[in-house]
Amino acid sequence: MSGTTTNAAPNPVASDLIGSGVEGGLGDQIRAWWQRVRGGDMGALPAVGGLIVLSLLFTILSPFFLTERNFANLLNQAAPLVVLGMALVFVLLLGEIDLSAGVTGGVGMALFVVLNAQFGIPWPIALLAGFGFGFLTGALIGFFVARVGIPSFVVTLGLFLGYQGLALVIIGPGGLFRIEVPELIALQNGNLPVWAGWVMLVVILAISAGTSFWDRARRTKAGVPNRAISLVFIKLAVIAVLGGIFVFVLNQNRGQSVNEVAGVPIIVPVVLLILWIGTFALDRTKFGRYVYAIGGNAEAARRSGVKVRWIKWWAFVICSSLAVAAMLFSVARVGSVDATVGRDIVLSGVAAAVVGGVSLFGGRGRLMHAAIGALVIAVITNGLGLLNLPAGVNLLVTGGVLILAATVDALSRLRSGGAMRV
Repeated sequence: MSGTTTNAAPNPVASDLIGSGVEGGLGDQIRAWWQRVRGGDMGALPAVGGLIVLSLLFTILSPFFLTERNFANLLNQAAPLVVLGMALVFVLLLGEIDLSAGVTGGVGMALFVVLNAQFGIPWPIALLAGFGFGFLTGALIGFFVARVGIPSFVVTLGLFLGYQGLALVIIGPGGLFRIEVPELIALQNGNLPVWAGWVMLVVILAISAGTSFWDRARRTKAGVPNRAISLVFIKLAVIAVLGGIFVFVLNQNRGQSVNEVAGVPIIVPVVLLILWIGTFALDRTKFGRYVYAIGGNAEAARRSGVKVRWIKWWAFVICSSLAVAAMLFSVARVGSVDATVGRDIVLSGVAAAVVGGVSLFGGRGRLMHAAIGALVIAVITNGLGLLNLPAGVNLLVTGGVLILAATVDALSRLRSGGAMRV
């Protein structure tokens, strides 16, 4: 599935391994990466460059952008879009789309708040009902797309329109319910203790090291070449340094009163956990490899024995379920639910994935790419807000960035001859 492949021993374990591309030391990796870039496969490179440029630009234009308080606010602001962008990656990798993801999450939250506030159902059960609605919606979309053969654009557009009406029926026109669950409000408005931020970093390092060495052990057992061990330690060192700076900055007092406000926002480890689980599923399981295979060539995957219908079905289920989680983070931030939740965010979610480097044509992209793209859009929204520019300017800039990203994707495919790389 990658641009350069390795010859594996005829071991059934090898087929489940993450495709690591070119093996060798740091120099080999850099040369291979440069060859992929020259061939048109730039991945998240444009998004990372854009994120750096935008951050520098807003730092110069606003004295408030590069502050501890705004940094924490930016993370909370970006969380729903990051999760929704990651949700959409599962269907975009198949060459499909889900326009109803946002309103599906909105209806899920409407069910939750009405069941809890009006009918007195305990909030964990009510929340489970909201996620159940997302699961069933994904199953319904998967059925019509994979079994009936209706294009996903048509099915999800119909649900996008219909679910807006369903939200109105559940909440009522002009209705609004406050979320009275402190545990959920804390997701977007609370912070970890200062010491817990450092514990989080240690856990991330331990998981990253464990995953890396587990991958190496599996590849060795399967007779597949490994990259140089030094690359593992370089990756861990980069995580330690950047993560240390990240935690140190967020542990500074950013309160504007006598009450101290410090610590990593609670939403950060939650989003990182979702990112890790999703990345593990796509990179290190048969399901993930099949998703990429179908996105590259669905007919070839079917002839190879892949159950294309079931993979598509599960991809839509995962997308809709994660969309409910994204809207949970969104309503937890504002503390209320109304009938408009999720209407406007889905296109921003698609934009986040595309800006990050996920191909609209399927078969190429990662969850991390969508997360980076979401941060780019969040930085644009946050920075323009600090400059007190009209909302119309925000939409114009975001739209221009999306068109630019889609153009880069199309041109890179033409330059690479249409080949699918992961």
